[in-house]
Amino acid sequence: MAVHAPIDYLLHWADNALILGQRNAEWCGHGPILEEDLALANQSLDMIGQARLLYQLAAHRINGDDQARERFAHLRGARMDGAITEDTLAYFRDTHEFRNHTLLELPHRPALAGTAASDRDYATTIARNFLFSAYMALVWQSLQQSQDHDLAAIATKSLKEVRYHLRHASDWLVRLGDGTEESHARAQAAIDHLMRYTAAFWVPVDSQAAALANKTGVDVASLQLPWDTLVLETLADATLTRPECAGEIPKGHWGVHSEHLGFLLAEMQVLARAHPEAVW
Repeated sequence: MAVHAPIDYLLHWADNALILGQRNAEWCGHGPILEEDLALANQSLDMIGQARLLYQLAAHRINGDDQARERFAHLRGARMDGAITEDTLAYFRDTHEFRNHTLLELPHRPALAGTAASDRDYATTIARNFLFSAYMALVWQSLQQSQDHDLAAIATKSLKEVRYHLRHASDWLVRLGDGTEESHARAQAAIDHLMRYTAAFWVPVDSQAAALANKTGVDVASLQLPWDTLVLETLADATLTRPECAGEIPKGHWGVHSEHLGFLLAEMQVLARAHPEAVW
C-alpha cells in the first residue's frame, strides 16, 4: 500500500517555493547586470516549478479523498467542475491558509522601515537565497529517502536545482562581503536583518509529526547542525559576522504572517481571481 505524506506537509514546501519564486521574480528587468537578471529569473522558474509539482500532487490527493475535498470545499468555486487544481491551491487560498516561512515573504530591503534607500537591495536578496537554499539543500537531500515515492522523486529533481541556487548565492555573498567597504556593509546589514527569521526553520509545522510517523518527512531539527556549519563557513569566507537569532520565532509556517504576504498575494492572484474560468 502506498504511503502518502500529509497534504499540509506538501503545501508547506510548495508554499515556500512559490512565495520565494514570486519574490525573486520581482528582479526581472531590474537586475544589477543582465546575467544576474537572467540568473534570478531562472531560479524563480525552478522554484515555481517545484511548487507546481507539489501542488499537483496535493491536488490529486485532495480530489481522491472525501474528507480532504470537504476541507478544501471553499476553493471549488474557482472551477465549474469543482476540482481542486494546482491553480486553485496557488491562487485561491487566502493569506492565513499559506504555510510558507516568514523569511520568504519579506521585501528585498535590509530593514522593514519605509525609509530604506531602495525597494530592492541585491545584498538582501542574495543573503535570503543563501540562508534558505542552504536549508533546502539539506531538506531535499533528506526527502529523497521519503516513503512517499512521489515526494521522493520531487526531492531528487529539486535537489539538483537548489544546489545551483546555493552555489550562486554563496559565491555572491562572498563577493559582496569580501568586496568594497559599501558592499560589505550592505551584506552585513542583510545578514543582520534576516538571520533571526531562520529560527523558524527548526520549529516544525503541525504536519511534521504525522510525516515523521509514517516516514514520509524529515526531522528538521536534525538539520540544524549541518546548516549552522555551512552558514558559518560561508560567512567566514565572506568576512561577515553571524548575529544572534534571539527573539520571537516567526510563525508564517503556522499561518501567522507579516503584512507583506497579503500585498504579494494580491499582486500574484489578481488575474486568476478576476477571470477564474479563463483558459490560457
